[in-house]
Amino acid sequence: MIRELKLTLAALLLFSLPVLPQGKQKPFELNGYITSMQSAMFDSLSKEVIYENLIHNRLNFKVYLGKHLTFSTEIRNRLLTGDMVRSMGPAYSEMTATDDGLIDMSWNLVSENSFFLNTSVDRLWIDFTYDKFQARIGRQRINWGQTFVWNPNDILNAYSFFDVDYVERPGSDAIRLQYYPSFSSALELAIKVDSEQDVTAAGLGRFNLWGYDFQFLAGWSNSSDIVAGAGWSGNLGSFSFRGEGTWFHPARSFADTSGTVILTAGLDRVFDDNSMAQVQLMYCNDPLRIGNFMGLYSGDLTARDLAFSEFTAFGQYTWAATPLLNIGASAMWFPDLKGWFAGPSVDYSLAENLDFSFIMQHFRGTLSEVKTRLNLVYLRVKLSF
Repeated sequence: MIRELKLTLAALLLFSLPVLPQGKQKPFELNGYITSMQSAMFDSLSKEVIYENLIHNRLNFKVYLGKHLTFSTEIRNRLLTGDMVRSMGPAYSEMTATDDGLIDMSWNLVSENSFFLNTSVDRLWIDFTYDKFQARIGRQRINWGQTFVWNPNDILNAYSFFDVDYVERPGSDAIRLQYYPSFSSALELAIKVDSEQDVTAAGLGRFNLWGYDFQFLAGWSNSSDIVAGAGWSGNLGSFSFRGEGTWFHPARSFADTSGTVILTAGLDRVFDDNSMAQVQLMYCNDPLRIGNFMGLYSGDLTARDLAFSEFTAFGQYTWAATPLLNIGASAMWFPDLKGWFAGPSVDYSLAENLDFSFIMQHFRGTLSEVKTRLNLVYLRVKLSF
């Protein structure tokens, strides 16, 4: 499969070279990064500390096939070593290689007792654009969210806020059609199929009114739920005001249940001293029950699974202390769990395209009537190219 993918990319590259006018646009783009991240997981320093190292390489490749067609593929290569690999055995490498898409494009190239190497394709699409119309087919990111932390409108690509080393977020095997009646409005239709043959299909309309961007969506989620939602973003004085909400209702028991409602809204502001503050609140009438905090990193979360407390509050403050140094802190409050999360971070630019990050995540709460805490510490060096 990997050999066929390489041959396809080479053929597309060769085909694209004579199509484009000389001197106007490069026929292709290639960029990416490589990171080395050391992590430590522990309950307390007096108990066992689990160490892991992740070397993560990403390659982003795009080919311009004339004026209207673009082809793109993005590949993740991850080498994992450490205590987690040794203690969990093959289960860990198999879980990492799991692909939730319609087409399985994740492989463990090498899997041993102390390390494994995984490669996965999380973007593979071809895009057609003509006038006000755009169509994209293949594995892609379809982001319908308006807020920063929780996105109940993001029914095709839900993700975990706590995943610190996957800024691109997962993609879906989907068809996306977009039409732009004006510069401030859009109509969309998206259809996604996953590895279980479950279908998510929805339409979205977006427009601008009173200085705000509004959107409405409706459709079918994971072959089980009828969904309807809305979102907005705009200014409230000197603050940006954003929010969204989605209603999920099982189609097979429409008269028996009230469904699940997730609502979230937040304010954010950039200050003159190069700092930024934001707060966000979320309500859910049927939150997800989790057995441990590691469940927050699950790759199969859906937009319906974003909340695990009826009410949740979030706050974050970041400050660019110098052009090279950024300091941040974030926190969450989970009343139902009698718990909270705190996450300080430091990012420093060591050189051009070379960055260092320190990230800590602390969770505390009562899960299954047991008081639980978890600490995660990450040290990361990232080279971009």
